[in-house]
Amino acid sequence: MSEPITLNVGGKLYTTSLSTLTSFPDSMLGAMFSGKIPTKKDSQGNCFIDRDGKIFRYILNFLRTSHLDLPEDFQEMGLLRREVDFYQIQPLIEALQEKEVELSKAEKNAMLNITLDQKTQTVHFTVREAPQIYSLSSSNMEVFSAHIFSTSCLFLKLLGSKLYYCFNGNLSSISSYLKDPNHLTLDWVASVDGLPEEEYTRQNLKRLWVVPDNKQINSFQVFVEEVLKIAMSDGFCIDSSHPHTSDFMNNKIIRLIRYK
Repeated sequence: MSEPITLNVGGKLYTTSLSTLTSFPDSMLGAMFSGKIPTKKDSQGNCFIDRDGKIFRYILNFLRTSHLDLPEDFQEMGLLRREVDFYQIQPLIEALQEKEVELSKAEKNAMLNITLDQKTQTVHFTVREAPQIYSLSSSNMEVFSAHIFSTSCLFLKLLGSKLYYCFNGNLSSISSYLKDPNHLTLDWVASVDGLPEEEYTRQNLKRLWVVPDNKQINSFQVFVEEVLKIAMSDGFCIDSSHPHTSDFMNNKIIRLIRYK
C-alpha cells in the first residue's frame, strides 16, 4: 500500500493512499494523481480540490470498496450526481444510476395525508383617507393551515414547485420552507377587502398562490381542488377507506394513495 496522502476537498480533510486515488486511471482523480493534470496545494501543502467536501466521503468510499453506500435518509442526490459527473469514475456513474432507479421504484407506492384547519381572525389596520388623515379600521380575515405528510419526498418537492407564498410584494416557492423531506406545514390568509398591501407585510401575513396559473388560494375548496389536481397528475387517487366521507367533504382531512 502506498504512502498516505491528505486531501483538502472544499475545506474538509481526507487521508487516503495514492493507489486508491488512481484505482480508476481514466477518472479525473486518476488523471490528477498520475501527473496528467497538475494539482493545487493549500497552505499546509495538502492537495486541494475545490469541490464539495461533505459529498466527497461517498466518492472516496467507492474508490476503496467499489460500493456506493448511502444512508437511508440521504437527501442530496442532485449534489452527489453533479460531483460524480465531475470526477468521471465510470463504475460510480453506473452505480449511481442503479441507485436512482432503485429509489424511483421505492417512491412509486406512496401515501399523502393532509389535515386542514381554518379560523376567522380580526385584523386591525389604518387607512389613509387623505394626506395626514388616517382612520382605524378592522375586518374579519380567514386564516388557513395545512399539515401535509407524504411518504414520497419527490411529491412534496413537486408540490413545492407549484405553490408559492406572496409576501412583501414577492412570490417565493414553498420549497424553501420544506425543512423535513416528508412533512410540510402551510399557513396563509385570504385577501381582505380594503387591507393595504403594506399591512400584509407589517403583520406578517402570507397569501398563497398556484403557479403557473397565477391563481390565489382564498378558500380551502380552491386549495383542495389544486392539490388534488397536482396529486392526481402524479398518480395519486383518493383513498376510499379513509378518511370518513364527512371529513373529506368538510375539507378537514384528505388522504390519497398511489400504487404503481
